[in-house]
Parts: sequence; structure tokens; C-alpha cells
Amino acid sequence: QVQLVESGGGSVQAGGSLRLSCQYTYSSYCMGWFRQVPGKERERVASISNDGSKFYTDSVKGRFTISKDNAINILYLQVNSLKPEDAAVYYCAAESTKYGDCTASTYKYWGQGTQVTVSS
Repeated sequence: QVQLVESGGGSVQAGGSLRLSCQYTYSSYCMGWFRQVPGKERERVASISNDGSKFYTDSVKGRFTISKDNAINILYLQVNSLKPEDAAVYYCAAESTKYGDCTASTYKYWGQGTQVTVSS
């Protein structure tokens, strides 16, 4: 029932910025952004709870910002000061499988992903 569609990925030089968007059909208590590169585990980079609490993995603190606009049903991830190691497919996700814990590594619903590449 929950549907998620990401957009906004692209190719940028190191130090550049992007704003990723995720259109959703229904807001879950927890929503988040994950990223994955070949050969590595999917990593939660940011999440937001229904009360507005925000959580970030250490590697992106101070550079990435998660936000949500419930008026138009869009989840955003502003990514600044991009580094080559940030390159990945970025996915939006909804509904943590660990009740009430938006920092969990597993979510129930996923978008199709949007590619971010960073050149040096």
C-alpha cells in the first residue's frame, strides 16, 4: 500500500551538492534514506520520526539533512560537501521493522533507488 519513488540523483564533483526527493503515498512513523554500493551492505544514512526527530549515521553528520513536507508528501535528503565515498544508489524507505526505532537498519517498504556518483 505504501509506495515510494525517488528522484534527484546525478553526477557531481567532490564538494558538490544534490537534493534527493522521495514521493510517498502514506507517511509512516519512521522514514529514512539508505545507500548501497556493490559488495557492501545497505547502510542507513538518515531517518526521521513522525514527531520530527532526526537521526544520522556518523559519516554524514553535518553534511546531510533529512526533512519531510507532509503537505505534498515528499521526503528530502539534502546532501552537501559530497565525497567520493558517498557515491551509491540511494533508497528511501518507510516503516522500520523494529517498532518505534527509526535508527533500525531494516525497513518494510522501499523505493526503486536513485544513483549518486561523485568524481574527484
